[in-house]
Amino acid sequence: MINENKIREVCSSNRERGFKMLMDSFQMPIYNYIRRLVVSHEDAEDVLQEVFIRVFRHIDQFREESSLSTWMYRIATNESLRLLNSRKDEGVVSAEDVREELMGKLKASDYIDYENELAVKFQEAILSLPEKQRLVFNLRYYDELEYEEIARVLDSKVDTLKVNYHYAKEKIKEYILNR
Repeated sequence: MINENKIREVCSSNRERGFKMLMDSFQMPIYNYIRRLVVSHEDAEDVLQEVFIRVFRHIDQFREESSLSTWMYRIATNESLRLLNSRKDEGVVSAEDVREELMGKLKASDYIDYENELAVKFQEAILSLPEKQRLVFNLRYYDELEYEEIARVLDSKVDTLKVNYHYAKEKIKEYILNR
């Protein structure tokens, strides 16, 4: 278990050492979360780097209104969405076009085992979800965050998130059974 209090304590006395502890503790879970959102390893690494740059620059402004991990997931979410939205802005493409691009990247990556047909369908089903449902599903299913923490990450109401998660599960089930 990550001791966030210890990390904050070390950050306040030795910023570089505390930041290294923070990176050691959060790099893989945050990378995995970003990777599920942006799909491509290269994009995930770029976003992860941007997340840690923002965290390093603003760690002294962290107000402890939430956990350190919640704050970092929120930054990772914002940076991931910024990347995906920039694609929409650059080419004036639709959300559907971005989804298609992500599906293409999924098929071109070694992210999943292509021998496992169900795993492939599962990942495609997740990518087919609307953005909000995909975010909620990833945070709940993979990162195993409680709804209250997801609410702080996404700045949303718990009841809304529960509905989004329910719809996401139903759409995933429908996708897997009917495609």
